[in-house]
Amino acid sequence: MKTVGLLGGMSWESTASYYRALNQGVKAKLGGLHSAKVCLYSVDFHEIERLQDLGQWEQAAEILAQAALSVQAGGADLLLICTNTMHKVAPQIERALSIPLLHIADATAAVLKADDVSKVGLLGTRFTMEQDFYKGRLADKFGIEVVVPDAAQRETVHRIIYDELCQGQVRDDSRERYLAIVNQLFEQGAEAVILGCTEIALLIEQQHTRVPLYDTTAIHAAEAVRWATQQEDASKPSGD
Repeated sequence: MKTVGLLGGMSWESTASYYRALNQGVKAKLGGLHSAKVCLYSVDFHEIERLQDLGQWEQAAEILAQAALSVQAGGADLLLICTNTMHKVAPQIERALSIPLLHIADATAAVLKADDVSKVGLLGTRFTMEQDFYKGRLADKFGIEVVVPDAAQRETVHRIIYDELCQGQVRDDSRERYLAIVNQLFEQGAEAVILGCTEIALLIEQQHTRVPLYDTTAIHAAEAVRWATQQEDASKPSGD
């Protein structure tokens, strides 16, 4: 089994979801006492969030690239950045590494394409919803049209992520606000909605809405499990 590298802590609440999903996925695939081989570097999110707010993305990229090198040195065979927003600096991190980086948007797009979804709503931080590093990748590389909430709704989504979900607060009134935004995106023609922040799945799940939801944390982790276990899975006797 290959070792999955995690660049986490952004926030640690969702990084814990990654760790759980990886181990559950490996157990489901391989059975018995199998668990995921993981190398994790968890940053101090306070430092990263401050640089986000100041727009100092290159400094954030330098910090994360150094952390990623530590993950690689720890024996990781593949790197996952455990946050959608910081994929803004994925190219800088990728250039620093000699191991592959599994891009969260690519993993999500592959599932959307398999499900024949061509127009999708996107929830995330305001950076993810407003800037092109994520939306543009889905459109240019995969031909998926992306729609986002209006300005006031984007501010609501962003505030709840940072002020509540990243701090472990899950509130019913915030869930209702998110579900109203999900429904509006659906009414605007979105066939599904991407939960494009790794904390959002802490707040809303598929059971809460008829609109198809794509949880990027679960998708990202599932693709890492597939990649890490493919050799072992292929070597299992037929019928096992």
